[in-house]
Amino acid sequence: MKMSLFQSQFLQDLARLLPQEMQTEYTEEAIALALIFLISGIVHIIIRYWIIKLLHKLDEKTATEWYAVILKHKLPQRALFMVPLLIIYNGLGLLPEIHSILTDFVIRIAAATMILVGARVFDAFLSSVHTLYLMSPKKDKAPIKSYIQLGKVVIYVLAGFFIISSLADKSPWYFLSGIGAIMAIILLLFRDTLLSLVASVQLTNNDLIRVGDWIEMPNFGADGDVIDIALNTVRVQNWDKTITVIPTHKFLDHSFRNWRGMQESGGRRIMRALNIDISSIRFLTYEEIERLKSSHLLENYISKKMDEVNQYNMKHLKDARSTLTNGRWLTNIGTFRAYIIEYLKNHPRSNKNLLMLVRQLEPTERGLPLQVYVFTDTTVWVEYESIQADIFDHLIAVATEFGIRIFQEPTGLDFRNMLSHNDSLNDAKIRT
Repeated sequence: MKMSLFQSQFLQDLARLLPQEMQTEYTEEAIALALIFLISGIVHIIIRYWIIKLLHKLDEKTATEWYAVILKHKLPQRALFMVPLLIIYNGLGLLPEIHSILTDFVIRIAAATMILVGARVFDAFLSSVHTLYLMSPKKDKAPIKSYIQLGKVVIYVLAGFFIISSLADKSPWYFLSGIGAIMAIILLLFRDTLLSLVASVQLTNNDLIRVGDWIEMPNFGADGDVIDIALNTVRVQNWDKTITVIPTHKFLDHSFRNWRGMQESGGRRIMRALNIDISSIRFLTYEEIERLKSSHLLENYISKKMDEVNQYNMKHLKDARSTLTNGRWLTNIGTFRAYIIEYLKNHPRSNKNLLMLVRQLEPTERGLPLQVYVFTDTTVWVEYESIQADIFDHLIAVATEFGIRIFQEPTGLDFRNMLSHNDSLNDAKIRT
């Protein structure tokens, strides 16, 4: 009570210093508000030009990561800005009972501003947490950006709710009475956000996608590395350096391919077929067998296979003049297939720990597909393509050593040569 009387007497003394014509029934209130704003302004200047500079100097001396991060996101700066607002809000309660429309309005504005600043403090805190998390080794395995964004959305929605409550001078429970209508509006406005939240939780918890994964999503033209996973969108940098932005919830609606398993295995698969001209498939002659046996890749195979063939033929062939259908003989396609397997096993860039095979597929009008299935020892795209090209360059070139022709559809040059040959024959007939 004495404090209030002192304050009242102090304001009255200040009011008497003003000219008589400036003194009204609101003079003391105006002086009180002016003093409060003056003190608040002085505190704000001290914080802005002294304390914040001191914080930055402290950062230069300590050089700790977490301190630099919170300064970067202005967490202490925003928190300190609450002090002038608290002076304004609480200062009116320390003054005599002056509760006019103006002071009530100032109190509401101060309360609403404090709520907004408080929301921004939490925003800076969440941003700091996210930045610090990005410095940890877990950042790619379990991204939290979507959760951080969701937290910010919740904070600002609640802040907006309490700001309206403060400005309207109504209890928050007053507005909760219309929660049904509010929820309908929220569902309408934040439909995509809620869907993306569910998708983000499933993608993260099930470890379906991470930053750095190579994914393919043909429906959206995406084929490249994931560079960002947010609450509403996932950004993919394609191989041509374009950026594809995909709504997060679309990953639950559409199929996509994640190449992470390939990258983690340490090898990338080569699965390509050589189409063999079926008319070139035949049995090897004795001379060809002896010639191919000189190859160190085929030496063991041919020796072992010839022993099997000779033992079978000696047991089942009664007449040495029997036809080829009565015995077993080496074929050029079988020997070529064995050569490919040995070549892949001895290739310096093939992954010996993963599956490796050469198989025949069903014959087609384009010949007999001979499929090569092998993994490289690298997942780097440029190196992978070089290894694949090196393997098939060699196989295509060496096929003729086995009397095998690689199938190729006729080209314009083939027809031209054929016509030229026919013309030559006709000219020869005319001369004769």
